[in-house]
Amino acid sequence: MPAYGFFDNLDVVDAAKLAEYKERVAPIVARFGGRYVVVGGRVDVMEGQWSPVYPVMIEFPTFEDLHAWYASEEYRELKALRLSAARGNAVFFGT
Repeated sequence: MPAYGFFDNLDVVDAAKLAEYKERVAPIVARFGGRYVVVGGRVDVMEGQWSPVYPVMIEFPTFEDLHAWYASEEYRELKALRLSAARGNAVFFGT
């Protein structure tokens, strides 16, 4: 069953670092079988008070693949770069 990593960038503190992250991350996501489903765009909140700012959703073949990507050596440096560039939330969905 597919699994999804959902990231919401709430506040960019270093645009240059975030741009570097965006340039380098896609090949690593692909290596773990991931594909981008949502990158920014319109959000209509239909219920509740949630206010996403810049949502990104990545689909992986399995929950294990998603966790393997997030914990991988290949992603470690980029994860640190992203965390230093923006404040946000991350949630994983899967079965």
